[in-house]
Amino acid sequence: MHIVVCIKQVPDATQVKIDPKTNTLDRSSAPAILNPYDAHAVQAAVDLKKAYGGKVSVITMGPMQARDIIRKSLEYGADEGVLLSDRAFAGSDTLATSYIISKGLEKINSTDPIDLIICGKQAIDGDTAQVGPGIARRLNITQLTYVNKIVSVNLETREIIVHRVIDQGYEVVKAKLPCVITVEKEINELIYSSLPEMIKAARYVAPMWGVTEIGADLSQMGLKGSPTTVRKIFAPPEREGGERLTGSTTEIVNNLVNKLLEKIV
Repeated sequence: MHIVVCIKQVPDATQVKIDPKTNTLDRSSAPAILNPYDAHAVQAAVDLKKAYGGKVSVITMGPMQARDIIRKSLEYGADEGVLLSDRAFAGSDTLATSYIISKGLEKINSTDPIDLIICGKQAIDGDTAQVGPGIARRLNITQLTYVNKIVSVNLETREIIVHRVIDQGYEVVKAKLPCVITVEKEINELIYSSLPEMIKAARYVAPMWGVTEIGADLSQMGLKGSPTTVRKIFAPPEREGGERLTGSTTEIVNNLVNKLLEKIV
């Protein structure tokens, strides 16, 4: 079984700041990391490889530095990775990004057929949860989103069964392979890397593919191929201190009730 995981390099959300002059994320203020949801996606793929055999590949779009998250994925147990990098990709929104990644997946599939594509539910820098479904639509295959458990994979019948999170619980869904699944963090616990995997990852240099290698259409990528733009990013205003009510218990309760009624009216 060949599983491909789509991963992304993102700024560490616990340290990122917003540039007050440009109203954009100051990416230099925070270290770049493997998107946390994608880390669980890689772990899910490695768990499936251990259960059913096969191999795990990863693919990412980004600058040269994004090779670091490919190495991190190899530490988790992935076997190989590909970096999609080209100046023409700059400025791509989720629609264009899903196009570029789908073209990379098609190239992989042409020489090493893909059985399953796994994505993290969303990236913490955009929170759109659009790229995974976009890839499925581009490839015209089934998408299973918000997956928190992979029950089984049957390679003979080419079927997968998963639990898909909904408001009041979960759905048990069966789908034909190949398909795209997007996973929640709750799907697994990340396992510490072994020394051999860390050594392998440190030595690994992922191949890089650009527009020519994946045979992509320039009109469907970058700013030209992106119908959406971010006009402004800003930090929410700091919370002001709440009003403190004083007096006897009866006075405080009556005062509170009156204030709540004023809000309702």
